[in-house]
Amino acid sequence: MTESRYRTVIDEAYLAEKAHGIRWRKTFSFLEHSALAGTAFSVGLDLGERTPLTGMLEELFGAPFTNTQVDLDLERLEGEYKVVTAFEVLEHLYNPLHALLEVKGVLRGEGARLFVSMPLHKPEFLASPDHFHEMSGAAAHALFQRAGFRVVRKGEFRIRQPWFYCRGVKPLLRAWYEKVQIYELAVQQ
Repeated sequence: MTESRYRTVIDEAYLAEKAHGIRWRKTFSFLEHSALAGTAFSVGLDLGERTPLTGMLEELFGAPFTNTQVDLDLERLEGEYKVVTAFEVLEHLYNPLHALLEVKGVLRGEGARLFVSMPLHKPEFLASPDHFHEMSGAAAHALFQRAGFRVVRKGEFRIRQPWFYCRGVKPLLRAWYEKVQIYELAVQQ
């Protein structure tokens, strides 16, 4: 895969950041309310590198999850999966539509689902320099529809401790703008 400033490296510093732990717990809470939680299937697919959340997925769904080893902007996905996850991935891609179309091609089975999370669009001065895309809710819905998905459920949450937002003007603005949007998607019939 081509290296890019838009690609996040999963290293010790990334794993130690408290905001990621909060995001993983809130993502897990969203997943627990899915009709698929606790159902049996053979294997799931988690787009991107393995993180502690991948292990949490395996516990929740009682199935092993593989992680992608391909360039999600250009290459094909292979296999068949009842559950695919793309947590904090689409904002790093040049071509998220390609990735979603590939996911649609590997989702199989009654009630198959794609779970996606990504940051909500923020003003440019608050945007992350390693995000190629940050989308509004409306833009995300349009992308999902274009790729042939329908929204089953959605939610939003913050990833910082409340005291973080009291550290200055920019953190205070993040309290207003910085949220994660999360979706449960199904293939449109």
